[in-house]
Amino acid sequence: MKKSTYIKIIITIYTLVLYVLNTNAQSFKNLDAVSHDISYLRETMVTQPLVKVIYGRPKAKTSKVFGSKVPYGELWRTGANEATEVKLYKDTKFGDTLVKAGTYVLVTIPGKKEWEIILSANLDVWGAFQYDPTADVARIKVPVSKAERLETFSIVFKKVPLKQTLMVLGWGRTRVKIPIEIKRNNHLAGL
Repeated sequence: MKKSTYIKIIITIYTLVLYVLNTNAQSFKNLDAVSHDISYLRETMVTQPLVKVIYGRPKAKTSKVFGSKVPYGELWRTGANEATEVKLYKDTKFGDTLVKAGTYVLVTIPGKKEWEIILSANLDVWGAFQYDPTADVARIKVPVSKAERLETFSIVFKKVPLKQTLMVLGWGRTRVKIPIEIKRNNHLAGL
């Protein structure tokens, strides 16, 4: 075999290998820059969940998040990308409203001193762009507090005295605490 034919075969094989490596599904091109997270409320680490929240976690790129990146007085998706989903495994008192077990979308209207928190039955939506107020199942207002700076938007659950649990939303220096109580054995109870 001629040397030039041998070189052409080597180049062809090399080109095919590079093509296969570049089209491999493991390349993960064009991934979303915003990570997603799940926050659970459980009585203990090994018990079934009582509440599950799935949400996007945007990062703050400026020192001021609310009132700047997220405007005051406007509907916010409460995270990033797809709508934040809250799954209640049992009937739950959300603020002063008893909400049946099920899955809901969480949207908010941030304010400087107070936020409006909304649970909506309008599921499988992207952000708050398809928000429909006729699908609201609960709407409450909660005060804003300040804390140490948090670079990435986060949602956690905090157990507090008086048999109540708080779903805490935090980003930048802003914290919003949503009171919830889980209905068990025909009565409401915190954890």
